[in-house]
Amino acid sequence: MSSFWSSESSRTFVVAEIGQNHQGSLSTAKQMIKAAKECGADCVKFQRSNLAEKFTVSALARPYTGPNSWGRTYGEHKAWLEFSSDEYRELQRFATDHNIVFTASAMDAASFRELEEQLRVPFIKIGSGDADNVPLLRYAANRTIPLIISTGMLDWDQVCSIYTHFRHRKDVALLHCVSSYPTPPGDIMLRMIPLLRAHFPELTIGYSGHELGIQHSVASVALGAKIVERHFTLDKAWKGTDHQASLNPAEFGRMVRCIRAIENDVPIDASALIDRLREVLQGEDLDEPELLAALKEIDPHHRQLLECERPCYNKLGKSLVYASDLNCGTVLTESNVQVKVSEPKGLSPRLYDSVVGRTVKCAVFKDDPILMQHF
Repeated sequence: MSSFWSSESSRTFVVAEIGQNHQGSLSTAKQMIKAAKECGADCVKFQRSNLAEKFTVSALARPYTGPNSWGRTYGEHKAWLEFSSDEYRELQRFATDHNIVFTASAMDAASFRELEEQLRVPFIKIGSGDADNVPLLRYAANRTIPLIISTGMLDWDQVCSIYTHFRHRKDVALLHCVSSYPTPPGDIMLRMIPLLRAHFPELTIGYSGHELGIQHSVASVALGAKIVERHFTLDKAWKGTDHQASLNPAEFGRMVRCIRAIENDVPIDASALIDRLREVLQGEDLDEPELLAALKEIDPHHRQLLECERPCYNKLGKSLVYASDLNCGTVLTESNVQVKVSEPKGLSPRLYDSVVGRTVKCAVFKDDPILMQHF
């Protein structure tokens, strides 16, 4: 059982996802930690990447010169936004001094090991981009560190696959998530939360929201979410792609107050939910047509890669790639196969087991995407 969340707890664990909204500035990151604590967040979460482990060389080399770029290439941009291990330790100490939990998403296997073994965070988040990363999920399933796993961009079979990896664990949480920034109300599918609770009773169910406003995140708690994660920013006008779908301190503070007002309620049905939200939300935070759109009836087949998620998938969805140069006739072992963001894309990571053991019929090179025509 995690000491931070459980399916039986009456208290919702609220995570302020700082991610990379700190603009690569340590002092801004500290300001954000302090502000998140003042807003009532239980935890601040960053994103940890080992760029060479997360991206292929070609993905890092692609030009990235838009208005949100911090470098000429995507690699330079990402490097600008990464903190060193020593800087992470400094942020950890700062969070401890301000009595707020500090952790990060592991964006690749090397970062998972660093967070667990060196930074010793209390739990690790596996984001939607790695929720089909078979080798990483297997590795994580056999560790003892508590985990939160998001389910954006997945189909229902993949969500069930995550469950098979972690059903033996009492300290794992599964977050309903739609990887669209911001998420259109009709795609939010809040009823996925009671559906996940019913299908996966061993896991704690939560919600990671990317919509505008706070009403859907508050509603998720009334539907049974025990964790709520929202991106956090000090200024939505700042440079970067995540700020628009983030909450500023005033919004985040209102969300936490509303969550605390309803978290002890028994989960209720959709019709009673709107009446309850009228009681706790301020007028500016309630939009009933958008709420009704998010509360539409769904069943498991609605959890699929949505059209609104395709931009995120195209940018950050991972592929199977070769871990080294290999000669024609090589039989692939696990050590020959990695999962990375690749340009162009290769086979889906969910095909990992069907690729290991295959014989390549041509010479292949490190970081090349694995394709069916290679066998």
